[in-house]
Amino acid sequence: MDIARTFESVVIIFNPNSSGDAPKLAEKLRDGLRELLSYTPDIRLQPTGHAGHAVALAREAAAGGGEVLIVSVSGDGGYNEVVNGVMQGGNPDAVCAVMAAGNANDHRRTTGTMPLAEAIAQGRVRHIDLLRIHTGQGPDAPGEYAHSYVGFGLTPVMAIDLEKGSKGAFREMFSVVRTFSKFQPFAIRQSDGRRRKFDSIVFANIAEMAKYATLSDADDKLSDGKFEVVIFPHMPKWRVLLKALHAATRGLGDQPSVGSYEFTTLKPLPYQIDGEVKSVDAGTFVKVESAPAALPILG
Repeated sequence: MDIARTFESVVIIFNPNSSGDAPKLAEKLRDGLRELLSYTPDIRLQPTGHAGHAVALAREAAAGGGEVLIVSVSGDGGYNEVVNGVMQGGNPDAVCAVMAAGNANDHRRTTGTMPLAEAIAQGRVRHIDLLRIHTGQGPDAPGEYAHSYVGFGLTPVMAIDLEKGSKGAFREMFSVVRTFSKFQPFAIRQSDGRRRKFDSIVFANIAEMAKYATLSDADDKLSDGKFEVVIFPHMPKWRVLLKALHAATRGLGDQPSVGSYEFTTLKPLPYQIDGEVKSVDAGTFVKVESAPAALPILG
């Protein structure tokens, strides 16, 4: 059930060096809220100083307690940092929101229901699931949250190559074609002990990614305690290309949904989490699980 909320403070986190004009968008949101809200919260702009800084800023804002709204003016990667910081802050009254200021902005595009300032003024908070990925076993195994997706295989490899090149539609297309022609499948050991080879596995909490691809028909499943598993088993490259084209035009249709998925890597393996690329070593136990209704959001 939606609960109308007001906030003691609003913390707006942004990258001052963003290519998406985040500083101006953050200032515009601050000024708009001062005019629109019927109450007077403490509204603060918090620029980041380095990669990962948004995690610390969001954690500090949430841990301070009280009714706080933490807004990320960013793309999916910046919002991922803010979400992880809020989850680390341990404040059940902390609420998240995102204003699109990045390249793909998959999360905002697929979950947004109205202009952000208007949503904040209405104060109708809803809870969505998160993904949590553990890399390793035991109580000290690293755990990290994703608001949208975690991808292994073709997805992070494409992202790495795009980051090496320049931005722009033609250069992006050239990078994709070049990387696809060299791409090799990866193998993992599943929980039943079987070894399987894949071109791609995406664990998705949203129905779309990479601006164009429709992964599933999961429009109303942001808070069902499950996530979709979109698998491309190893196949000839022309079939991968056709499947990717299908995702970009008609969508992939219904996909299996689960509450958790686990496997062990056989070689070092990159993965992409909400647009950011990371990696795990060979022989690493990986578990992706749903964190049901873990994140209160506006927007």
